[in-house]
Amino acid sequence: MPIRMLPDELASQIAAGEVVERPASVVKELVENALDAGASRIQVRIEGAGQRLIEVSDDGLGIPVAELPLALERHATSKLSTPDDLEHIHTLGFRGEALAAIASVSRFTLTSRPPESEAAARIQVDAGKRAGLEQLGAPVGTLAHVEDLFFNLPARRKFLKGDATERRHISQLVARYALAYPQVAFDLQIDGKHMLQTSGNGDRREILAALYDAGMARRMIPVESPEEPIAVSGFISPPELTRGNRAELTFFVNGRWVQDSALAAAAIQAYHGLLMVGRYPLVVLFIDMPSELVDVNVHPTKAEVRFAQRDRVFTTVQRAVRRALLAHAPIPQLEPLQPGLAWRPMPAPPEPTPEPESELAAPPQHNAGEIIDAETEPAVAQPRLPGVPLLRLVGQVGSAYLVAEGPDGLYLVDQHAAHERVLFERFRSQRQQLGSQLLLEPVTVELPAAQAELLDGQLDTLCELAFEIEPFGPQAYKVRAIPAVLLGSDPEAALRAVVEDFEEDEQPLEKELEAKLIARICKRIAVKAGQQLSPEAQRALLRDLEACEAPRTCPHGRPTMIHLSIDVLEKQFGRRGAR
Repeated sequence: MPIRMLPDELASQIAAGEVVERPASVVKELVENALDAGASRIQVRIEGAGQRLIEVSDDGLGIPVAELPLALERHATSKLSTPDDLEHIHTLGFRGEALAAIASVSRFTLTSRPPESEAAARIQVDAGKRAGLEQLGAPVGTLAHVEDLFFNLPARRKFLKGDATERRHISQLVARYALAYPQVAFDLQIDGKHMLQTSGNGDRREILAALYDAGMARRMIPVESPEEPIAVSGFISPPELTRGNRAELTFFVNGRWVQDSALAAAAIQAYHGLLMVGRYPLVVLFIDMPSELVDVNVHPTKAEVRFAQRDRVFTTVQRAVRRALLAHAPIPQLEPLQPGLAWRPMPAPPEPTPEPESELAAPPQHNAGEIIDAETEPAVAQPRLPGVPLLRLVGQVGSAYLVAEGPDGLYLVDQHAAHERVLFERFRSQRQQLGSQLLLEPVTVELPAAQAELLDGQLDTLCELAFEIEPFGPQAYKVRAIPAVLLGSDPEAALRAVVEDFEEDEQPLEKELEAKLIARICKRIAVKAGQQLSPEAQRALLRDLEACEAPRTCPHGRPTMIHLSIDVLEKQFGRRGAR
């Protein structure tokens, strides 16, 4: 096939693929343009998850009428003029590709009026084909109207995620920029609902409250490290407030949202020794440095950067986060052992009193939020499953692990994972006859807009699982009843678990919505690492775990126990072959 020049239309669509990956990409470019124009108010309106309509309006400087057609040309920008300007970029946009890319894959209308103009001008573009300019009345600023995104690229539409996922990407993007620019009032509407509204008063905690909730915003720890030449500020979560993935690690460099592995690693490293394996903090950090120390001309989306002093940036961020952690959440020190005190083994439990054979009955059901005393229940002969032998409790280590002796060696049991498995199987086994337990006082739970939308889609499934939940305001819900198997647990924690972000360990249950919801709830209400259990509660947990169908893993596939056989112990102590 001979070499030939691509048609302009095809070349524009190929170039657009580098900038416009999904609806959130369009929102990002238009919001950044509004911020570069000095806007104090930005409104974003979304319909049909951004495929039907994306509209971004601002009150910024606007575009002069004569320059409006030029603004839609590729590589046309007012932010660069010489190659030296690339070394000192102080704006979010500079490549001059965004508007041309968006206009080539949508039906695009751009309306703008500078403060010195008496009338606004409008230009329309349909998949790269322009109509003429027209004048009309409009307020000062710019309005970008994007309809039917990817209508001329059906293959690209096919690769978009579900509507809920695309809406979530847009919500998270706008929320991030609202945090980075608290002096700008943002208003995000999705399908007629206000998902985010900020006042523009400069208070970042107010935006955190809108993004998460007021309680979480109060718990976030401020970071302030105004060192030269690299200054770090923002908020981080205390060690007890974590997520199951890195989705809540947000970084802005010189006002630009970036995705950088070094910054993420620095923040996570600062929590070393404070987090469980597989848990990640919530981080919102703003790094300011001289523009010549960072190269933003790395990727068309401008989401990646390259640092001239990468190691120095890593160290600065890590130290700033660690200092804030130690100042607001100091690492607890172990109390020294008092003189005269020594470790002593746990006394053996008293033998249970045998019950008359005629009074034997099935053991009563336990509440999910508590572990029942094993000694107060009648002894019932039950067949032991081959998964785990009969175990004898030795004690608890580190307030997180149970030590038990079996006929074939030593067992170390993760109390949190084990309780997850027990609750999960109890829930699933009673699935067909789940009873609903009315709460004495209904519990009202307020959720961020994005999570409220997720919950709306799960209400029917939760109803089938014996929850009774009703809307109680724009983003509030009233929990009136929970499954009887969860009686004693925190209804608010159970409800919030339903709308938590996707976690990496949920993949085994990804296609089973009901099982995933149950596993999330069980994970949230199970006993935690660091929680002291009484000897009776420890024995009850071991007994319940022995009765499970799959006792060796939690619902997400993590191990509940480690087995050290007699052979392994003998090898470790050098006894094998010594006789």
